[in-house]
Amino acid sequence: MSTPATQPAPASPPAAPEHGPEGPRTLRGLVGYFLKLGASGFGGPIALVGYMQRDLVEQRRWFTEAEFQQALAVGQTMPGPLAAQAAMWFGYLHAGARGAAAVALPFVLPPFVIVTAVAVLYAEHQGLAWVHHVFLGVGPAVLAIIAIAAYKLGRSTNKSDPVLWAIAAVLCAVTAIAGAEIVWLFLLAGAFGAMYYGGGLPSLRSGAASFSPAALLAAVQGLAWTGSGASLGAMGLFFAKAGAFTFGSGLAIVPFLHQGLVEDHAWLTEQQFVDAVAMGLISPGPVVIMATFAGYLVFGLTGAIVATVAVFVPVYLFVVVPGGFIRRHEQHPRLQGFVKGATAAAVGAIAGAAIVIAGQVIEDRWSVLIGLIALAALLQSKVKVPEPALVATAALLGLIAFS
Repeated sequence: MSTPATQPAPASPPAAPEHGPEGPRTLRGLVGYFLKLGASGFGGPIALVGYMQRDLVEQRRWFTEAEFQQALAVGQTMPGPLAAQAAMWFGYLHAGARGAAAVALPFVLPPFVIVTAVAVLYAEHQGLAWVHHVFLGVGPAVLAIIAIAAYKLGRSTNKSDPVLWAIAAVLCAVTAIAGAEIVWLFLLAGAFGAMYYGGGLPSLRSGAASFSPAALLAAVQGLAWTGSGASLGAMGLFFAKAGAFTFGSGLAIVPFLHQGLVEDHAWLTEQQFVDAVAMGLISPGPVVIMATFAGYLVFGLTGAIVATVAVFVPVYLFVVVPGGFIRRHEQHPRLQGFVKGATAAAVGAIAGAAIVIAGQVIEDRWSVLIGLIALAALLQSKVKVPEPALVATAALLGLIAFS
């Protein structure tokens, strides 16, 4: 990449949006917005991105629709949790690498504090029954939110293109069956999109052929990670790898974390891992904050900090390092084709990850009932049900039904 990570976004951005009722866009305003979203944004990555579109594009008019679509494409194309990358991209558009960092901290800090506080109580009392009860209620409701949001996302990105829907269907099936994302299928979908929508097989002498996201990731993928003890360094490397090699959304990180934390290294028991997932789903902010809970159980407060920083640093780098290149070549047909294929794959992976989560949160008829009620409440058009209210109601039902 020719643009340093510390260099601001290049000139000639899309046309500046009109100033909304809350005044012109400022870095301070963005920091305040993402602090609030991190503290009160429930529903997972797709819902959080939906809030960003509603608040930053439609209501405040701080960004254009084209800039939002670019944020969505970056979040879905690059490895890492979707909501965090979209948030950092907005900060990057405003003030380069400094803006991305300024937005990331307030977005992550509120859920970090909440989840760490619960983890302290959880470890002190050898588990909190109410966490699992709340999860049993909230999990099905969040799945309903995810299902509707994933369908809307697929409809808006894939539109009526049967090729893109086929890519999404394949990735959904593979993710659901394997219980984890197959990274190379995701990159293959992007490469296919670059050829199919970008004008056929590229010339080896063309400048576009020299840009290969797969080649960049292949170099990093070759790094080996081994270790059987819960050393702080090994744990940090594990969570950094989780942030660097999971695509599409924070939900996609769940199978990877389960494989490493429970099966490979036995750092957590099955119940502890389920409760960590529960915290990611029932807390506001990005779902990947479940890494904070797991890190605390493995290595205390230091572990929580290391796990959180490690899982988000790759996310930040995948925004700011290629950011300048993406802005300069955003109209290139090869890059646009790669984004189309990779976005379709991300939609499928999100749906597949939701199916994997469903196997953990749908346990009995009460779970099914809560999920159906949540789905009906979201689909009815007479009265809009705010997602935080739906999550709070589901949490109360979980406490009543499962306690």
